[in-house]
Amino acid sequence: MTVDELVVEFALTRLDNPGLDLEEIAALVVRRVGPDQMLEFASRNLGVRGELRGGAFESAVEYVLRTVLLLRDDVGD
Repeated sequence: MTVDELVVEFALTRLDNPGLDLEEIAALVVRRVGPDQMLEFASRNLGVRGELRGGAFESAVEYVLRTVLLLRDDVGD
């Protein structure tokens, strides 16, 4: 999944669940994409953090949230 696809998925999930906070939206996205993509997100996140292991689901959620927040911050530049 590309970063653009991830952002679209996040945005659509947020539209469907307006009452949730951003971390809860990220968790829903990770659940929706399935186990293979979850592991991909987790490995990207652990690679960025320079860690060898961590909880797959939690790391995947952190990756989704970090990606969305970084892109949101770039919009103002």
